[in-house]
Amino acid sequence: MRLTKKTPVVWCAILVLGLTVAISGCGSSSSSSSTSSTASNATTQTTNSSSSSTEAGASTGGTAQKLQISANPEGQLKYEQKTLTANAGAVSIDFTNSAPLGHNVTIESSAHKILGATPTFQGGSRTLSLNLKPGTYKFFCSVPGHRMAGMEGTLVVK
Repeated sequence: MRLTKKTPVVWCAILVLGLTVAISGCGSSSSSSSTSSTASNATTQTTNSSSSSTEAGASTGGTAQKLQISANPEGQLKYEQKTLTANAGAVSIDFTNSAPLGHNVTIESSAHKILGATPTFQGGSRTLSLNLKPGTYKFFCSVPGHRMAGMEGTLVVK
């Protein structure tokens, strides 16, 4: 390859293009940066301290109903709560993980669509804010193997 004055510009363009493709294929993560994606009527934004999701047609105004959930502090792969109940609309789920393992809370619709999730973390609390329509949802830990071991529950929204 022959080097010219334009060679650094070409390499920068290739690098930017490659990073753009890599980042767009990653989806949401537990990094400290914010990402957003749109998938069939749900918009999810994830940050290191909280996540939020707004379903199309749901109201985002008003005070969120607060729910509490915690991982088993002894390290068993389960939540201390198996069922949660909320009213339709804004819901804020405070998740505490005092376990010696990293965990998260992921909310899934009855159509198996992920509506939002906290980052995976160990020690402390994170909040997941959602606008939910009436229905039955699943909450679970998406760390590989945790859900299959029983770290899941049901969220009923009236």
